[in-house]
Amino acid sequence: MNVLVIGGAGFIGSNVADYYLAEGHNVLIFDNLSRNGSEVNLGWLKDKYRNLTFVKGDVRTDTDKLNEVVKKQNYIFHFAAQVAVTTSVIDPREDFMINAYGTFNVLEAMRLYNKDAVLFYSSTNKVYGGMEDIEIVERNNRYEYKDFPYGIPENRILDFHSPYGCSKGTADQYVRDYARIYDLKTVVFRQSCIYGYRQFGVEDQGWVAWFTIASLFGKKITIYGDGKQVRDVLFIDDLVRAYDMAAKNENTYGKIYNIGGGPDNKMSLLELISYLERFFNKKIEYLFSDWRPGDQPVFVSDIRKAEKEFGWKPDISVQEGVEKLSKWVQENKELFEQEKMR
Repeated sequence: MNVLVIGGAGFIGSNVADYYLAEGHNVLIFDNLSRNGSEVNLGWLKDKYRNLTFVKGDVRTDTDKLNEVVKKQNYIFHFAAQVAVTTSVIDPREDFMINAYGTFNVLEAMRLYNKDAVLFYSSTNKVYGGMEDIEIVERNNRYEYKDFPYGIPENRILDFHSPYGCSKGTADQYVRDYARIYDLKTVVFRQSCIYGYRQFGVEDQGWVAWFTIASLFGKKITIYGDGKQVRDVLFIDDLVRAYDMAAKNENTYGKIYNIGGGPDNKMSLLELISYLERFFNKKIEYLFSDWRPGDQPVFVSDIRKAEKEFGWKPDISVQEGVEKLSKWVQENKELFEQEKMR
């Protein structure tokens, strides 16, 4: 098959590219290499595989290149994005141009030049907003839903909060509607906290990886809020498997799925610190600061729809996943030199 991975030098994109390259498929990565670690990830893939093609380009401006690379593709994965809420607040125009307008350009390229491909879009739980109407309780020094034991389902009302939520939510709905109006084959994954190999987490985004990297290198860790906020977390191998299983099941086309760790794989920020202290066998220092705008005290995905419709559920537990990531960071210290940790 021919597989296009837009944003394929990033964290998730490089893992998806690695999977399909290892399966023997032809993979084309389209990326502007603006993200921290992207050149390292691309170099890693180039060293491993000969069936990889790279085209440097930007989904906002390089529409001619984009139109060309979508042709003759079987699968198209769209991961190019501005990924931090804080950055979106500082520069909402750029956030919109990358996430909303960039995704629109991808959809138009498909509509005009390759309606037979299957498009997978990486959305976010931020499309549900702050969910202030949902009652939260504190149990065992962490926040939990009072009335949603399975987590938040896909039919939860959308309430875009923060420029990031608005831009990703706009793209989310455009991808859904291009399936409805133009009969494109699209799948939207509203992802919770994904973590794992090849992730160069920073303070503004990728908190599991950032806490892990900062703990190993003795960098300052700031917890925004009280640390009791909870997320369901999903290890990258489980996410890649979800994409492949959805791709092979035509029943998923035109649909939206919550993809995360679910109620069995959730943890608070303070619990992650505790895991890392045990793994690295040292006390980890951290500071507290004000809550970030739009930060949900709890988000846990209801992932039963994915299990019902294409048979997927996570295999890797929180503790196992954190240990895998921690070992990878330890074994690849040279990738996290000071100049690469901006």
